[in-house]
Amino acid sequence: EVQLVESGGGLVQPGGSLRLSCAASGFTFSNYAMSWVRQAPGKGREWVSAITTFGGRTTYADSVKGRFTISRDNAKNTLYLQMNSLKPEDTAVYYCAQLRAYSSGPSYYTAPTNFGSWGQGTQVTVSS
Repeated sequence: EVQLVESGGGLVQPGGSLRLSCAASGFTFSNYAMSWVRQAPGKGREWVSAITTFGGRTTYADSVKGRFTISRDNAKNTLYLQMNSLKPEDTAVYYCAQLRAYSSGPSYYTAPTNFGSWGQGTQVTVSS
């Protein structure tokens, strides 16, 4: 059974940092490109970032570019999202998800069919 378990969320002040983790099991982690997606209160899901199977390429939504860094450790079957310079508009539930494939084009990530399994999400709240 595929499992993706996010952790590391919490309450942080504007300008602060958080590091999210996603522990994967039940599949060969290194065979899959992975992604982070978020959903703010009352809004639809917004793709955040993606990474290739061995981490050689990454891509980001414009809203987080230069502030967030996606990475992975295939030996630990874990995906990460380092979030710096957090803003109140980053408040959301953050999900990790398998990808059918990696694409450098943001429009690829608007199609739900390009995603596989999802985690249950972790809440990030940016507030003073």
